[in-house]
Amino acid sequence: MAPDLLWTLIAFFLTILVLSYVLGDNALFRFIMMVFVGISAGYAAVLIYYQVLLPRLIIPLMTVPAPGKAVFIIPAVLGILLLFKLSPRLSALGNPSMALLTGVGAAVAVGGAVTGTLFGQISGAISPFDLAGVQGGGSWITQLLGGIVLLGGTVCSLAYFHFGARKKDDENTGSQPVLIQIPARIGQVFIAITLGALFAGVLSAALAALIERLAFLINVIKPLIS
Repeated sequence: MAPDLLWTLIAFFLTILVLSYVLGDNALFRFIMMVFVGISAGYAAVLIYYQVLLPRLIIPLMTVPAPGKAVFIIPAVLGILLLFKLSPRLSALGNPSMALLTGVGAAVAVGGAVTGTLFGQISGAISPFDLAGVQGGGSWITQLLGGIVLLGGTVCSLAYFHFGARKKDDENTGSQPVLIQIPARIGQVFIAITLGALFAGVLSAALAALIERLAFLINVIKPLIS
């Protein structure tokens, strides 16, 4: 049997087993999920070894002169300490490594959110109001209207997440000021439209993957029938 035909048949049966979930959760589908998780974990381990550990740690420790090895010994020790998290009795030894990973991860996430999201949103909301380079009679009006909608949607969406409220003397519960309630309602509409667009994008991607798999099954079955 040709290798291409063998892999095609394997892909065919694996696709059938995955699609069997339509009939309900079953042992074959769970088996395929375990295979997928195992292959993903193995691929990630090989990728980490050949692209991270080997070129960035093992080879430098073997080739760098003695005075410069201290830079690579520290991450090696932290990595070894991290392995102690596998043991309940010795897991405390891995806490320094986990603390470093958590701190660095949080710093990278916050920095990325501020520089990539917050500053990007501010720049995107301001840039449409720069009409210096706009050419054409009515194009500046379109750009200005688009900038107003973008800026208004940003401000109103932020107002939706304002949970502060003043408590009145004659009421047990507080209420938001009207200046916050109206933009919050408008922001709710913008958020609903955004979530709807995201859901439509995810659904269309899932349908495209399903159609591709069904087309694959048809292309495999058609020669056998004919």
